[in-house]
Amino acid sequence: MADNTAPEKTTRPAISRPVFERSIKIHSEQAIRVIRRSYGRLIRSLYAIDVILRIVGQEQAIDDIEAVVSKMIGDCALQLQQEKARLDKLCADNGIAESPKYTNPTDFKARITSPQIAQFIELIKLLDQLMIAMDTLWLCQILTSKQCSTSRYQWQQRLHRLARRIVTIEQRAHQAAYAQGCGEEVRVAREESGLMAEPEDLSVNNNESGAD
Repeated sequence: MADNTAPEKTTRPAISRPVFERSIKIHSEQAIRVIRRSYGRLIRSLYAIDVILRIVGQEQAIDDIEAVVSKMIGDCALQLQQEKARLDKLCADNGIAESPKYTNPTDFKARITSPQIAQFIELIKLLDQLMIAMDTLWLCQILTSKQCSTSRYQWQQRLHRLARRIVTIEQRAHQAAYAQGCGEEVRVAREESGLMAEPEDLSVNNNESGAD
């Protein structure tokens, strides 16, 4: 009589990974939106890239992609710093030394599992600082409502676009792994790592107004 018992599924042991856990207060609505809509997906994407490339045996590619991602984030950080310096000078030139309080700041619980995630968190903090400077100048009537609304939206969207570019890297790595015949191994590894079997899309509402 044939034995129809299905073979037991082998589960790989969970990997013990290093992590920093930090609580960061974020004040501006624009920085909060980036956390809400891009941060979680970005973390999963960076983790998935590492999982996929190790399976297909491209250890050097991991370092190469990490370098590309780090440069993308670093370039955006430099732009934020330059704009923040410009607004700080406007404040100084107009004798403005105070900053506003915010009605609904959030305590952001960050889990840092890679240098690139740490970089992106610093990027969010930079965005928050820039929005505070911008709101200060608006409340003090140095910037108009239109100027402030447009700039808020543009800087918020810049971080969303950066996150989408990084997600695209994951999607391409996933497709390349399937093309190399590693699809089933990648699927299993993703699921065992707590990821979805297929890459998620990063959906951002581009009609969102920057005025609120």
